[in-house]
Amino acid sequence: MTLGQALKEARQRREWSLRDVERQSNISNGYLSQLESDSVRNPSPRHLHELAELYGVSYGLFMELAGYAVPTRVTVPPPEQGLDALTDLSTTELAQVRAFVGFLRSSRPDKKLDS
Repeated sequence: MTLGQALKEARQRREWSLRDVERQSNISNGYLSQLESDSVRNPSPRHLHELAELYGVSYGLFMELAGYAVPTRVTVPPPEQGLDALTDLSTTELAQVRAFVGFLRSSRPDKKLDS
């Protein structure tokens, strides 16, 4: 599936015309048409974000289909497992993470923690 196909499909699911989308966004129907026909080589991430919000579709999907690098999601262990769940870290790295977390906590403007 191309970006243009995904955009057109998302718009049609809402039963909106290009003019309807133009009225609901800050994007001209000419640019929308070019996006849907895959004529735009480097679509604006700002416009893709606006369309994703409007259509209720993943912004990441639109960015990926547009050829932009999409960061992978970082998995954070549940709080009850704590930092010890990061088993792929060496003892030194885990100590550095603990020190950094301590630094972040002590830097909070709203709550200084005395350690």
